Amino acid sequence: MKNQYNAHLLAWLVLVILVFAISKTHAQSISLGMNDAVKMAVAHNRELKSDSLNIGRAQQQTIVSKALLLPNIGITGQYQRYFQKPVFFGLGSGAPTTSKAVPYSRFGGDDQVGATVGLVQSLYNPSAVAGLKQAKLYEQQSVLLYRDKEADVTATVKQVYLRMLVLAKRLQLQMESITRNKKALEDSRSLLAQGKALRVDTLRAYTNLQNLQPDIMRLTYAINVSRQQLKVLLALEEKAELTLTDSLSYNVADVLPDESGVYTEALHQRPDLKALELNKTISLSEVDVAKAGKMPVLNLISAYQVQSQANGFKWGGSSWPPVSYAGLQFAIPLFSGNANKAKIARARIGAEQSAVNYTNAQEQLRVSVKQVVANLAETTQRIQVQNKVAETAALSYSITQYRYERGVASRLELLDAELGLTTAKSNYLEAVYDYQSARIDLERVLAAKGN
Repeated sequence: MKNQYNAHLLAWLVLVILVFAISKTHAQSISLGMNDAVKMAVAHNRELKSDSLNIGRAQQQTIVSKALLLPNIGITGQYQRYFQKPVFFGLGSGAPTTSKAVPYSRFGGDDQVGATVGLVQSLYNPSAVAGLKQAKLYEQQSVLLYRDKEADVTATVKQVYLRMLVLAKRLQLQMESITRNKKALEDSRSLLAQGKALRVDTLRAYTNLQNLQPDIMRLTYAINVSRQQLKVLLALEEKAELTLTDSLSYNVADVLPDESGVYTEALHQRPDLKALELNKTISLSEVDVAKAGKMPVLNLISAYQVQSQANGFKWGGSSWPPVSYAGLQFAIPLFSGNANKAKIARARIGAEQSAVNYTNAQEQLRVSVKQVVANLAETTQRIQVQNKVAETAALSYSITQYRYERGVASRLELLDAELGLTTAKSNYLEAVYDYQSARIDLERVLAAKGN
C-alpha cells in the first residue's frame, strides 16, 4: 500500500510539473525588434502568402501555354458489340433486285476492338507563340506585384510597431505626470490641514489628477488594439505575448534626402511602377495574340492503330493488323464575325490606358516624394525646437518646485509648471514619432525595407 501511495504521489507531482511547464511556455513572451517583426511578417503574413500563390498560378499558366507548342501524344481505345453484322455498301446483293438502291453486305465479327496511339506536333502556331509570350509577361507582373505587397506589409508592420512604442512612451509620461500630481495633491491636503493653503488649491489639484485618468485608459486600449494588429500582421496566435525590444529615438546624424535623388531612385526601383509599365507591354502582347488569331495553323499528325474482330469473345486466334500514317494538318481562319478586329482594337485601347495610368503614377510619385521630404525636414526642425522647450520646461518645473517648497511660489504656479513640463515632453515625443513615421514613409516610397 505504501508503494502504491508513493507511486500515486509521484504521478501527481509529475502532472503538476508538466502543467506548470506548459503554462510557463504559453505565457512566455516573444521578444521582437522592428527588423525581427519585419522578417516574421515576410515569412508568415497571410496577405503575402496569398500574393505568393498568384506567382505560382502565373507560372502554371506559362506551362499551360508552353504545352501548346509541345508534342501531344495520346492513346485511345474502343470496344463495340454488334447485335447485327456491320453493313458495307457496294458489295453483295443486300438490296432488293427491283429497287435502284445501292447493294450492301453484312460481314465482320460481332465483337470489334481497336487501339490508336496518336501524335500531334505544332509546326506553325502563331497564337500559341503569342500566348506563351503573354503568359511570361503575366508571370513577371505577378512577381512585381508580390514585391510591392511585401513593401506595403513591411511599412505597415513598422508603422504599427512604431505606434506601440510611442503609445507606451505616452503612457509612461502620463504615469509620471500622475505621480507628480499625486504628490501635489498630498502637499495641498497637508497644507490645508495646517491652515496654510486654500481649499480651492486642493480641489484644483484633485481635478488635475482625475483629468489624467481617462488618458491612461485611452492609451491602454490603444496599445492593446495595436498589439492585436501586430499579431495579425505577423500571423501570431491571439494569446501570444509580445515584448518590443527597440526604443523610440532620434539620430542627430541622419541626413535629409535630396528630393530629386529620391524621385529618381523610386522611379527606377518601385515594383508597382514597373508593373504599370509592364501593363503597356502586356496590352501590346494582346494585340499580337489577336493578330495571330487570323494566321493559319500547321500541325504534324501521326498515328499507329491496331484492331481486331471476333465472334463470341473468342480472341485467341484473331488477327491484329496494324495501320500507321503520318501527315500534315492545317487550318486557315477566314471569317470570325470581326471578333479578331475587335480584340485588336480593345488591346490597343488597353495599351493607351496603361500609358495614361503609368504617367499618372509617375506624377503621384513626385507628389509623394515631395510630401515625404517636406515631412522629414519639418519634423527634424520640430525635434530640435521641442528638445530645447522640454529642457527649459524641466528646468522651470525644478525651480518652481524649489520655490513652492519654500513658500515662495503658489500652488497654481507649480501646477502650471507641471502641465508645461508634461506638454513639452509630449510634444517632443510627438515630433520624434512623426519623424520616424516619415522615415518609414520614405522607405515605402522607395519600396525599400530599410533598417
